[in-house]
Amino acid sequence: MVSFPLFPGYCFARFASQDRPTIFTAIGVVQILGINGHPTPIPEYEIQAVRQLVTSTLPFDPHPYLKEGMEVEVIRGPLAGLRGLLVRKGSRARVVVAIHLIQQATSVELDAADVRAV
Repeated sequence: MVSFPLFPGYCFARFASQDRPTIFTAIGVVQILGINGHPTPIPEYEIQAVRQLVTSTLPFDPHPYLKEGMEVEVIRGPLAGLRGLLVRKGSRARVVVAIHLIQQATSVELDAADVRAV
């Protein structure tokens, strides 16, 4: 029984490449993700990590995928709407706000849950 989808819009399936046409007959399947049109398997250790998490008794929630170097937007708090460059992530995120024309910047540290990728 699922209370909420951890990754909305995604269904993970293991199948042989020759079964690919059959996958598209399933209701709701739009595409099979991959690189350059070729299906790309998700590493088993990533699937196992998610399985271990969802079967544990610990509370968990979806979390935005953020990488250093991404453009981000502050989604709550006094800086809501501000856009900048994520230079550090963790429980606290450091976001740089830059004026490119004059090559100057400033940075601020925020709760990581308060930023999302643009």
